[in-house]
Amino acid sequence: MAALETPQAFDPWDPAFVADPYPAYEELRARGRVHYYEPTNQWLVPHHADVSALLRDRRLGRTYQHRFTHEDFGRTAPPAEQEPFHVLNDHGMLDLEPPDHTRIRRLVSKAFTPRTVEQLKPYVDRLAGELVAGLVEAGGGDLLSDVAEPLPVAVIAEMLGIPESDRAPLRPWSADICGMYELNPSEETAAKAVRASVEFTEYLRELIEVRRKEPGDDLVSGLIAAHDEGDRLTEQEMISTCVLLLNAGHEATVNATVNGWWVLFRHPEQLAALRADHSLIPTAVEELMRYDTPLQLFERWVLDDIEIDGTTIPRGAEIAMLFGSANRDPEVFATPEKLDLSRTDNPHISFSAGIHYCIGAPLARIELAASMAALLEQAPTLTLAAAPTRKPNFVIRGLESLNVTL
Repeated sequence: MAALETPQAFDPWDPAFVADPYPAYEELRARGRVHYYEPTNQWLVPHHADVSALLRDRRLGRTYQHRFTHEDFGRTAPPAEQEPFHVLNDHGMLDLEPPDHTRIRRLVSKAFTPRTVEQLKPYVDRLAGELVAGLVEAGGGDLLSDVAEPLPVAVIAEMLGIPESDRAPLRPWSADICGMYELNPSEETAAKAVRASVEFTEYLRELIEVRRKEPGDDLVSGLIAAHDEGDRLTEQEMISTCVLLLNAGHEATVNATVNGWWVLFRHPEQLAALRADHSLIPTAVEELMRYDTPLQLFERWVLDDIEIDGTTIPRGAEIAMLFGSANRDPEVFATPEKLDLSRTDNPHISFSAGIHYCIGAPLARIELAASMAALLEQAPTLTLAAAPTRKPNFVIRGLESLNVTL
């Protein structure tokens, strides 16, 4: 069976599609299990069962360079001028495969055990309360810049041991680096990512040197100690790990917060139910991440030929798993187009699955619940001040701002 052509409705550069990709996803699911998309030379997979299985399939990988050269794999090496970005990106565990992935994740996972994350909860709750109190005192503001951004950035920076005085560039660096995860990034986007990669790397190299001389109770010091005790971790791996933790540790949380509140403002009956019953917060967090997924697409390389519904996807191809579509699949979710904050049967894949399952998922859930609780308690009359502008990005789904008033 040949792969079906991708419907014209799927256009990740069309503002109308970016604003609401879900009707196009519905058409994709109805027309087949896999679609070749020529503009990005990728195979799109829209169904939950397929996405879930492929995330666990070891015939796919986040990288191919542990097994093949670019030439062997039929790919062209990245341009030389982009090397700083690719060196930084390719040494982070998200883009590594075993055994390197296993070695690094084992070290980092010690900082994200349920016990360790639970110990952070009082700090997260206090910080969320303080940020919301500032918003309330001002009579409103931008929920993104006043609450959604500073909370997870401060938490992950605190874990890494980055001093408060050094934190201002973290979010801009992260935004510029994450621009490279969009489909077919422009030369300008690449240049920004390279510049941010160089500056962020230089900063972390200096921080690591300071922590070697003056270790503290933070993750950077812990990685240095692990290296010294025999768990070999190169300095580049330390740097790439820190950048990955910062980027992944706040990007999804920021976007899940503002996407979620924008959804709530458009569903006043669900917001009213949440305000009346704060015990809904845990299921509300899960449902909002399902309903408007902060990471819409996740890519894997085909390391060995695979078959999907009679279509052979050859080694060297790239698969794009559509998380946003999988999370609206009626085969898995009852009435998937309906927002239901009390939904308990909710196996969404917003945190991925398999060996690359989000290591910070427990922390993200605590942060999302903390900001939601603080806003419900301190700002029960919170309303939208103006319709927001959506970022033009497709892969990482978010808003430019979310202006609210009391």
